[in-house]
Order: sequence, then C-alpha cells, then structure tokens
Amino acid sequence: MAERVIAACDGASKGNPGPAAWAWVVADGDEKVVQWEAGALGTATNNVAELTALERLLSTVPADVALEVRMDSQYAMKAVTTWLPGWKRKGWKTASGKPVANQELVARIDALLEGRSVEFKYVPAHQVDGDPLNDYADRAASQAAVAQQDAGSALGSPEPPPSTPSSAASARAKTPRRKSAAGGSGSSSRTLKAKFPGRCRCGRSYAAGEDIAKNPDGWGHPDCRETA
Repeated sequence: MAERVIAACDGASKGNPGPAAWAWVVADGDEKVVQWEAGALGTATNNVAELTALERLLSTVPADVALEVRMDSQYAMKAVTTWLPGWKRKGWKTASGKPVANQELVARIDALLEGRSVEFKYVPAHQVDGDPLNDYADRAASQAAVAQQDAGSALGSPEPPPSTPSSAASARAKTPRRKSAAGGSGSSSRTLKAKFPGRCRCGRSYAAGEDIAKNPDGWGHPDCRETA
C-alpha cells in the first residue's frame, strides 16, 4: 500500500441553495498543495457541494492509498461515518421515517470507502491560523461557485485568491435577521444551548447543554439545518 496522503475537501453555495461548487486538494509530505481541483455545480445546496467534494476526492485518489481527509463540514463527515449504518439498516430512511437527503451522493461515497483506509479529521472553518489545506479548498470552491467555471492544477489554474476579512464581514452584515424560537433577534445561523434533551430531524438525540440551532422542523444539530 502506498504511503498515507493528506488531503482536504470543501464545498460552497452562494445562497444555499445558490451558485455552488466543490473543491479538493492533495498535499505532499510537508503539507504543501501539489494537486487540486474545483468544479462548478450550478444551483445546489452547501451540503450537496460538501458531499460532492468528498466524492470527487475519493474518485481521484487511488483506492490503495491510505488517506487523511480534512473537512470543515460535520454534516458531510457524520453522514458517511456516523449516520450511514443506521440509514442503510432502515432502508435509507431516517429515524423519523423520512427519506435520507442526498441519498445518491452518500451511497456513492459509501461504495468508494469500501475496503480502503480513510481517516476523517474535522477542522473548523474560517479560523485565524486555521488548517491551510482546508483554507485552500475553501477558497477554490468559493471561486468556482462565483465564476461557475472549473479550475485546478491539471488545467494550469493559478492558486485561488485569498479570502478577505472585509468580504466576510460584508456577507454577515447582509444576512437577514429574524426572531429566534428562544426569543430575541438573531440570524438563522444562531446556536443555543439546549435546556432539555431532544431529537434532531436527522434522527439522533441531543443532550441538555449541547449546541442546537433552528431548522425547518424545529431545533436540532447545527449541521442538520440543510438536510430537508
């Protein structure tokens, strides 16, 4: 088996759903990017973009290569590592009996993971001094989402431009604010500490004191807001 390779993947959706794209990067032993690719998806959700990024990465790296995959999407990671066995046992239904969102993508990733060595590592997004490989994939996906054009090292594309703090602040400022279910105003991304245990739309429970966020069906895990 070839030596372990470190990679990262990310997705972007400008509007969620909106213009979307995926990206992955592969690094050398010094964790410098040696290969990358990004692809436009048209209109799609962020979750579709995140899952597609992982699917394209696994399709590119040979199956006999041990892989470390860094991601900032807990939804995509948990979908293929934590929730998948239960979904399959229930005939691709959640614990509440609803069809699993993005089933075709999840099933393809499941097949690509069969018999290979893959370690998933969660890395927080948009952090000062954060993971540089995830940041590269994030920038590549964001650029491809805006331009709706494929890019990558094989195409001779230049490194995607750095993200700017001013643009991130501007995006936050433009986010509509609304009343939260717990009272007061807050954005749709606001999280709270659960006062009581409950069950998320994904079928898994959450404990009192755990971070939760509002989704179309009530309150649940922050990364399950988009799985409708």
